Amino acid sequence: MAASSSSLRVSVPQQHTLLLTLNRPSQRNAITPDLAREIAHVLDWFDNEPSLWVAVVTGEGDTFCAGADLKSWHASQSSGIVTEQQNFASSPHGFASISRRRTSLKPIIAAVNGPAYGGGVEIILNCDLVVASTDAVFALPEVKRGVVAAQGGIPRLARVAGHQLASEMLLLGNTITALEARDKYRFINIITSPTEALPTALALAHTITSNSPDAVQSTKEGLLIAQHVGNVDEAVVSHARSEASGRVWNGRNVKEGLAAFVEKRTPKWTNPAKL
Repeated sequence: MAASSSSLRVSVPQQHTLLLTLNRPSQRNAITPDLAREIAHVLDWFDNEPSLWVAVVTGEGDTFCAGADLKSWHASQSSGIVTEQQNFASSPHGFASISRRRTSLKPIIAAVNGPAYGGGVEIILNCDLVVASTDAVFALPEVKRGVVAAQGGIPRLARVAGHQLASEMLLLGNTITALEARDKYRFINIITSPTEALPTALALAHTITSNSPDAVQSTKEGLLIAQHVGNVDEAVVSHARSEASGRVWNGRNVKEGLAAFVEKRTPKWTNPAKL
């Protein structure tokens, strides 16, 4: 299993579920370059571990993630080292190795236990399901600090909220509530009481892991293809021809699922074969 560190706790709280806890509460779980590399290492391991089917990401303390560590960023800028443009363009997985991650076919759930700012919101926008506490608030305030939400937040928010609402959040940099994030901007699935965000996210993970992992991963791939292919027929054909789709139809779990239905019993899923 991937190791925890002082900044990132890694655990398996229930079968088939990985839990990542950002653990810099005194810095509001702001992401440093070192922490981003740790998250990348753990998620790369998760992607290749057949027994883990879902990941949940949350924050320690009363904040989900305050975005980038601006003190670290200031020190880099003050040194005269300016690499942002190149780094953003070449980063394979984006902010915290999550905001642009497309290689994983395994669902990622955000358990937003408190405020999320900047890159913290960009993380959320690339998760498959988002559970937020009533204490959570959200902002993309980059323009207030002379920087840009350049690691996936702009196109993703425009896609889910529409141009004008995305402009309102991105150009004003104002803070919105969990209720607004769900009902107006449409990037929250469920709002919970302050202590229930993580338990609710884990319950969603349990529901997902009660389904065929082959089918879940192929379905997520279909959703990812749909984001990048405008034509429905092209998206269907691309999905049908994928390795993950082939694994569904040639694997053990499709046979198990159909047999369990016929025999009126609960299916017993097995770990999917590696692609």
